[in-house]
Amino acid sequence: MLILIWSCSAPSESSEENPAAEGFNMEKSDKKAIALADSVMMAMGGRKKYDAIRYISWNFFGKRDLIWDKHANRVRIDFPSKETIYLLNLNTGEGRVQKEGAEITQPDTLEHYLQEAKSIWINDSYWLVMPFKLKDSGVTLRYLGESKLQTGKAAEVIALTFNNVGDTPNNKYEIYIDKDDHLVKQWAYFKEATQDSASAIWPFDNYKEYDGVLFSSNRSDEKGPHDVKTYDELPEEVFNSFKKPSFN
Repeated sequence: MLILIWSCSAPSESSEENPAAEGFNMEKSDKKAIALADSVMMAMGGRKKYDAIRYISWNFFGKRDLIWDKHANRVRIDFPSKETIYLLNLNTGEGRVQKEGAEITQPDTLEHYLQEAKSIWINDSYWLVMPFKLKDSGVTLRYLGESKLQTGKAAEVIALTFNNVGDTPNNKYEIYIDKDDHLVKQWAYFKEATQDSASAIWPFDNYKEYDGVLFSSNRSDEKGPHDVKTYDELPEEVFNSFKKPSFN
């Protein structure tokens, strides 16, 4: 009955319109937490529009630039302070790396840097697209109740825990969803899921629309993703050449 009352005031995206990834822990996830995750997807623009976006680029923490081909699952990472460029196929794990102007060809060294590239992408992309990954493989969702953002606004909170996925499966996140617009506005990070208090709390704000989809960047604490852009087309050399991309 409580779920029915809540759902009357929430966006109407259903689980069918926001299907869970294979391996999402449906059995142990709360129905209300799942419904909130679906409402977030609807508020962000919907799964279909998100899936339709081909390329996304962004700068992470002012340190490195990423260009992600979502459809082919490739990423380019330019890391100026390390004088390193990574070109990685996320599906196969294959790719190329240039460090200090020279391409790395020694197999073990190359494998090390390609794994480093994957870890960078896992971290940096999660900061950008976390609200679209609430029903990912290995995730369990729990509804924690009502609370307030650091700004004082009312929010509902869901917890994400992970089962043997990603680089840091022992992490936990608490996601604060604005009761008015159903957007994620804050997230709390727990290095260990068993911790009583968060390791860090960050805003998830300053949304802007890109191809009908909302992304949070240039946040009020100046952390995370900056200068987000989306593209319908990009030259192939972006993902197979170390030459600096020249597109706008």
